[in-house]
Amino acid sequence: MISPTIAGLRFLGFVVWTLLLLPPYLALQLVAPRRGPDYTRFYWRIVARLIGYRVIVRGRPLEGDGPVVFLPNHASYLDIIVLGGVVRAFFVAKSEVAGWPGFGFLARISRTVFIDRRPSASARERNVIRDRLEAGDSLILFAEGTSNDGNRVLPFKSSFLAVAEQDVAGADGQTRPLPVQPVSIAYTRLDGLPISRALRPFFAWYGDMTLAGHLIGALGMGRITVEVEFHPPVTLAEFGSRKQLALHCHKVVSHGVSRLLAGRET
Repeated sequence: MISPTIAGLRFLGFVVWTLLLLPPYLALQLVAPRRGPDYTRFYWRIVARLIGYRVIVRGRPLEGDGPVVFLPNHASYLDIIVLGGVVRAFFVAKSEVAGWPGFGFLARISRTVFIDRRPSASARERNVIRDRLEAGDSLILFAEGTSNDGNRVLPFKSSFLAVAEQDVAGADGQTRPLPVQPVSIAYTRLDGLPISRALRPFFAWYGDMTLAGHLIGALGMGRITVEVEFHPPVTLAEFGSRKQLALHCHKVVSHGVSRLLAGRET
């Protein structure tokens, strides 16, 4: 089922495409940095095609009216490829990602927000995220705090939603509560057939899996269908507390994932 040859060819395509797109991107960062998200979105869309991933989008991301925090579930680094090609936003990642070979470099130059999850660093991290939102940047935040086996959605950490307590400027310049949009991601089909529960961990990266070994499995199969569903955006003011906001978003995302995995569109 897994072909190391196909995995190698797809990875080679990814490397070549990255090397071709890197110089123009670095130049763009110097002359028109605000266009960076559009460029990276185009880059990730082609990456998804090169590795044999077909992305189906349901609903619509909230864009064009100021910064938004997108709140998806998280199975593996493959989520970055999928979401990066759909949403005009920057990722929030744990600080360790900055040191990953190759991928860490891509994350740094694409202006990923790196956060130190130690309690002693929480105030500093909130300030960094606040500054990015005030600058008009939308962010993608994985509120589970870690990845899982792709068959479930872990509870969302309410502490991550401290960012939702601030107001931001909309496209009209008026101050408003920060919108939070829940997002469900599900790896649903392999060569057109439903992916079984036993196969989903091949697309998830968790526990003590090695990156190289996981890449062979994730890239060495057939064509993969990934479905992304954008749910109605909400604000902290609608729920009164971060805990209730986290519970609501988790419920919506979890139900969305279950529905997509079961093949139900609505």
